[in-house]
Amino acid sequence: MKKNIFLLFFIPFLGFAQTSEKGMVTKPFNNESRLFKDWSITIGGGAAFMANADVTSFYDGKANWGWNGFVSLDKQITHTFGLSLLYIKGETKQKAYLNDAAGVGHGYTKFDQVTLLGDVNFSNLMRRVDNQSKFRWAIHGYAGVGLTGFKTFLQDNNTLSKWPSYIEQKMNIGSFTYIGGAGLKYNVSRLLDLELRALYLISGDDEFDGGGETRKAAPGYNLINDSSTDNAWLFNLAFSFKLGQHPNHLRWVDPLQDAYTKAGNLEEKFKDFKVCEKGDMDNDGVCDDWDRQLNTPASARVDGAGVALDSDLDGVIDLNDKCVTVPGPIENNGCPKNL
Repeated sequence: MKKNIFLLFFIPFLGFAQTSEKGMVTKPFNNESRLFKDWSITIGGGAAFMANADVTSFYDGKANWGWNGFVSLDKQITHTFGLSLLYIKGETKQKAYLNDAAGVGHGYTKFDQVTLLGDVNFSNLMRRVDNQSKFRWAIHGYAGVGLTGFKTFLQDNNTLSKWPSYIEQKMNIGSFTYIGGAGLKYNVSRLLDLELRALYLISGDDEFDGGGETRKAAPGYNLINDSSTDNAWLFNLAFSFKLGQHPNHLRWVDPLQDAYTKAGNLEEKFKDFKVCEKGDMDNDGVCDDWDRQLNTPASARVDGAGVALDSDLDGVIDLNDKCVTVPGPIENNGCPKNL
């Protein structure tokens, strides 16, 4: 207990040293002073499916597989949050049954998206500070906004047989979209991360599946479902290449855990250090380990070495000295004889 009190005694001084401009050692934050990598480039690809739409990738119990690929430039802001500039290119394939005359309509959507994507590292956010084991798996959550351009094609056995429907949306302010999802990341090495990622693209319009340029556009594919936004699932396997010369990337570091580890190591070094091992027999507030006067009278003021104070140096301690500031003989209680 006393050891902990002894260590805590220095905390105010450490805090003062950190906040005092005179005591603080500062230096520019640059590549030389960085402790961790914080940039990476990620590439990936996988399957794409039109999901919440009128013309979907899932028809008659079967999936119509599409594809997507992406590349991103990633910046880790803290150990729990990062930002990515993401470019996605892909194609979904979809079908829908309108009526007997049209039969089963089939088509595709080719899209390009540029997104600013936020990345939250939930594993670092929820990791226990007393967990000192190395961790290689991390759960990430993603959310972002961007611009999406697309081209669609739709054909059936009726009106769209000879004149298929084509829709094109340029990438501009009118193509504002949302995207979000989650990923499971694995730290392969100091240079490479591997990730399984699922993203949900929310187009915000009813044209993304190729069903028609307006809600009620002929031949009526956009009326199959009540939804006014066509969305797509993107499932990817991704490789993240960590840039920089430092051994660790910031996304795999927990500074708070590191602080607890260092504090634990410091406590381990002091585990055999004992304060007042021999006690304080004369109760003068100075441990017997370094008390130069072990039998100080009760209530006597002492110096740092545990010796009773004698302000006028006349051989009579202040506790018994009747004239504390004037020297005098012991037999006169420390006062001059002429007084």
